[in-house]
Amino acid sequence: MIVGAGPVGLVTALLLARHGVPSVVLEAAARRDPSGSKAICFQRDVLDVLDRVGCAERMISRGVTWTTGRTYYRGEELFAVTFPEPGRSAVPPWLNISQAEVEAHLRDLADAEPLADVRYGHPVCGLHQDERGVEVDAGATVRGSHAVGADGGHSTVRRLLGIPFPGRTFADKFLICDIRAELPFPSERRFFFDPEWNPGRQVLVHQCPDGTWRIDWQVPGDHDLDAERASGALDARIRKIVGDVPYELVWSSVYRFHERRAATFASGRAFLAGDAAHLYAPFGARGLNSGVQDAENLAWKLAFVRRGRAPESLLSSYDVERRAAAGENLRVTTRTMEFLVPHTPGQRARRLEALEKARTDPAAHKIIDSGRLAEPFWYLDSPLTTPSGALDGFPREPGAVRPPVPGVICPDGPCVVSGEPTRLRRLLGTEFVVLTAARHAAELQTDVPHRVHALDDIDAEGVLRAALRAGPDTVHVVRPDGHLAGVLPSYDPGAVTGVLDRACGRPV
Repeated sequence: MIVGAGPVGLVTALLLARHGVPSVVLEAAARRDPSGSKAICFQRDVLDVLDRVGCAERMISRGVTWTTGRTYYRGEELFAVTFPEPGRSAVPPWLNISQAEVEAHLRDLADAEPLADVRYGHPVCGLHQDERGVEVDAGATVRGSHAVGADGGHSTVRRLLGIPFPGRTFADKFLICDIRAELPFPSERRFFFDPEWNPGRQVLVHQCPDGTWRIDWQVPGDHDLDAERASGALDARIRKIVGDVPYELVWSSVYRFHERRAATFASGRAFLAGDAAHLYAPFGARGLNSGVQDAENLAWKLAFVRRGRAPESLLSSYDVERRAAAGENLRVTTRTMEFLVPHTPGQRARRLEALEKARTDPAAHKIIDSGRLAEPFWYLDSPLTTPSGALDGFPREPGAVRPPVPGVICPDGPCVVSGEPTRLRRLLGTEFVVLTAARHAAELQTDVPHRVHALDDIDAEGVLRAALRAGPDTVHVVRPDGHLAGVLPSYDPGAVTGVLDRACGRPV
């Protein structure tokens, strides 16, 4: 049972269906509110998850892709960043498209999926567990093997489970406007510190489909959107960016940021995912992207347990892995907010000094924080990961290129399987993938669902070998969610089976 029919809940249901596991999705609202862009930035690795459920191609054909982010200070460009691409992927590093449109795609897929039963107008008011399953009261009683709370920041499931949600709420306000206009801006992320049209604060501009532009302003804590709209001040604010070009105001909203993480993401047979489990400041697009990764991490584990492929104890790794990911996201976004909205004289002085220094010193660019963009977490310390050596010097700073060591998400690249061109990440999702040399490409003696592929056979261009840093005898074991479970220096059937067993939560 999944509570919440937003993107995270629907992705969970669709991923479970790929494994043959049925689900009931209970949504409190009679219909989801389609207004506003809400979350708009989808990261490449998350697009791969959405590709596995069947909507990434529609998103990419509709969305605005971008590879560059520019940062300005008082009208002067400080620097631009482009995003590294380990391996080679057909998926863009970033795609802008509204959350409402993505939800519509996911809802269409769920409506066509016989294993996903989505029920609107079913608010949950009770939840009870025993050793065999979970029972939910949503007007009628619904019983299932497990429950997933994907019901947002005010999660009913979290409250019913009694799980604390510590953190803080920022007092500062931010104003979002979606406007439709023909603007001469390129499709890239633009962040402005202290522009003359929002002095002392910042503005973020993103392009979206259909000539729509998403603009975020930092505004004073006493900002009144209705009063600004009525007085004409909102029009004047927008005109300072778009000039005399005709525009249509599509949507506007004022909001405050939250930084919170649930004390645990699991309680018995019930789990939290997405905003029910964590809330971040949105600069860096770590909210919905992280929520989709929660869904994938949990779905394959639930499916393996449901189908008898792994012990129930595998599910305990969900809390271990995704709470660690949330902790990293909180660390990064908290630092971002301290730079964007300094609260002490010392923080304000450091920010001003950094911005002024960055005008002439490229070395200062790395300390300018306009939002470190979302990326997959690395499960180096997970109980499912088979370590392969010391990790001294592993690059943990945001945006770094991670080496393909156990726990890191595997790179992508073109390959040919059974004579058909495809790419590596399209081989993932429902089973483990073992990548090795041709002479070792035989099925292993294990009941863990897996498929062995010989790099000598599928990697005609050598892109995967280079991205994986593969030697003539190395073996890479890839989890269904794309993370490397283990990297072995040579082929040993017993060692490979051990990696698979550990990654399924079995004793090794």
